[in-house]
Amino acid sequence: MGRIRLHVALDYSAYSLETFFLDNIEPGCMIATDSWKSYNFIDNHHCVHEKTKQSKETENLYGAHLVASLIKRLIRGTYHGRFEPKYLQNYLDEFVFRFNRRNSKSIGKKFMRIVQQVVKSVKVTYGEIKWDIDPISEYFAT
Repeated sequence: MGRIRLHVALDYSAYSLETFFLDNIEPGCMIATDSWKSYNFIDNHHCVHEKTKQSKETENLYGAHLVASLIKRLIRGTYHGRFEPKYLQNYLDEFVFRFNRRNSKSIGKKFMRIVQQVVKSVKVTYGEIKWDIDPISEYFAT
């Protein structure tokens, strides 16, 4: 498996999927999906679209199933199944970063990529941070 990209979709419409597709997929590549009709737009974008029937051929989408199971393991294991849906994209971004660099031999290169991501990210001041964590005193109130 190569690199992955993940994004929380607002819904399952062809429009939402096409928006992600146009932002992340280069013309001429091969896309493997199941036969769901919301993926029909792919045929109009100069890509090879391989459709499979999930009830019969699961090995064609092995990578998608593997990534989904690893994300479930991350949520159950690291976050113990307890996470805020509003942070789901952040969790997915972290997973993508780790997954795409899983074979990197150079610690320095990983560090350089982290610094590049920080530099590109939106700057947030301390005053802009919305604290949604209850004060510790509320947990130990008698």
